[in-house]
Amino acid sequence: MKIRMSLVLAAVLLCLGVPAAAQGSLILATTTSTQDSGLLDVLVPMFQKRTGVAVKTIAVGSGQALAMGRKGEADVLLVHSPEAERAFMAEGAGLRRRLVMHNDFVLLGPAADPAGLRGNPAPAAFRKLAAGAVPFVSRGDQSGTHAAERKLWKAAGFDPSGRPWYLETGQGMGQTLNIAADKKACTLSDRGTWLAMRKFLGLAVLVEGDPALANIYHVIELDPARWPRVNAGAARAFADFLVGAQAQEAIRTFGADRYGAPLFYPDAGKKDD
Repeated sequence: MKIRMSLVLAAVLLCLGVPAAAQGSLILATTTSTQDSGLLDVLVPMFQKRTGVAVKTIAVGSGQALAMGRKGEADVLLVHSPEAERAFMAEGAGLRRRLVMHNDFVLLGPAADPAGLRGNPAPAAFRKLAAGAVPFVSRGDQSGTHAAERKLWKAAGFDPSGRPWYLETGQGMGQTLNIAADKKACTLSDRGTWLAMRKFLGLAVLVEGDPALANIYHVIELDPARWPRVNAGAARAFADFLVGAQAQEAIRTFGADRYGAPLFYPDAGKKDD
């Protein structure tokens, strides 16, 4: 009887497009922006209901998520640090990397804009920040947001390390936004977390829309040949789910009713790097 029930369950999963090997539990290492924005509160229950696979989410910076992947401490990654991701794949740590979605980064600060950042492209705004007229709060945690920030400082031709006005929190996006608000400082945020938290912060968007502020998310399955304990079936099922029609539609509409605009934009199937 147990064998018959197992066969029936396997048949149902296959009809739903779920690999029969997707069983048990799954460890998802992901960036804090997917957690702080509330997107995972929608996607994870949807996946669990569809597959019966329990998901344990570990929300850290993308750098930490990739480090977990290098140690085989997760089954699948959802991250937004393209250069670091490409290096990860080149090392042979990932089995597959697929485009999921994007939004953008925004440069936030006091609405009065004492540093005169409005109307500037992102690198020029960061050059103005180098004058130290307002504090700048950095995540400082090797996350995708931190990597984007460092790239912008480099484009501005300035290294802020050690400056008294440059503060590193070592925290996720939500905590960093709260600290920036408390100090009336500038910071770089993904738009999704900003929209989810803006009514509590008293910060304004000062710079946006620059191509240099693009924020792109990929899902990466770890290679079970390298780490045999990886739940490869569940990882594949989760990655397939994220790029599938149900999740992509959920991403397309997430936040639009509450914030007047979606927090993320689905990208599955589009041309990637």
